[in-house]
Amino acid sequence: MKSKPLILLITLCISFLALAAEATQEDLNRQLREVALIGDTDQIKVLLEKGADVDAANQFGKTALMLAVEEGNTASVEILLSNGANVNARTVAGCTPLTFAAEFGHADLVTRLLELKANVYDRTRSGWDSLMISARQGYVLIVKQLLKFNADPNASDKYGNTALMGAVERDQVGVIKALLDFGVSPNQPNKKGVTPLMRVADKGFIDVVRLLLERGGDVNVKDKYGATALVWAAGSGNGIVVSILLAHNAQINAVDADGVTALMEAAAGGYTDIVSLLLEKGAKVNMVNSDGLSALQMAQKNRHCKDIVRLLRRAAN
Repeated sequence: MKSKPLILLITLCISFLALAAEATQEDLNRQLREVALIGDTDQIKVLLEKGADVDAANQFGKTALMLAVEEGNTASVEILLSNGANVNARTVAGCTPLTFAAEFGHADLVTRLLELKANVYDRTRSGWDSLMISARQGYVLIVKQLLKFNADPNASDKYGNTALMGAVERDQVGVIKALLDFGVSPNQPNKKGVTPLMRVADKGFIDVVRLLLERGGDVNVKDKYGATALVWAAGSGNGIVVSILLAHNAQINAVDADGVTALMEAAAGGYTDIVSLLLEKGAKVNMVNSDGLSALQMAQKNRHCKDIVRLLRRAAN
């Protein structure tokens, strides 16, 4: 009977020692991530020798390698890689060492990871792969590196947006040229039928508009709701873009699914210069949308400036 308390004590001691060992391991792992982040290579070596787990992740799923890559600590990255760090580990959000390198513009680390068979097709939970990420950020060299290692330039996220669309949205001319040079179509639409030209017509990035048109951008294709690039540009008040599109034979009286024309969009938005330009180029002033409203009525309804109303009345007569 006396042996039972002794056995219980021994059991508790063993449990305590096990917990202490686990806590020590957790401390080592945490410290490894911390020194990897700041680039302390000496401490990285020490902690690895003490038994820190090279692939241990924090609550967000970030490993020491990811943190070192994120900060561009090349020497730290090399030590971690030489100790077997997983180049394809993923965070809770689906990020990998390669997506971090692509996001933060570390071209040398992108190359190194690709050489070690980092998965170029892995995507984050948002549906972005490394090519999409680097394209949005404007990293031309990284985009070219990823394409060299067989990244898919036509891959799209959950909305159907490709690397080209991401570059267009951010006015990344260098990346756009690189993708088009690689053979990417300037007309690939997303799930709403929006093309790169429509997107940039809305944004008003003039150089990108010209570039896409030079490379075969379709000026009269329509999105899922029937709008053309001209309608997009007119509705956003981008007068120079409207002028460029008209010079490339944009159909001036094209209507969307609701019967809305570029003139109606410009009138409703209060863009006097665009209304004037469209009328000068032959826009039909008496067309009506599916609600029976003309450009003049839309301008009056939205209480826009008298100049637009006067222009439209004069044209209507």
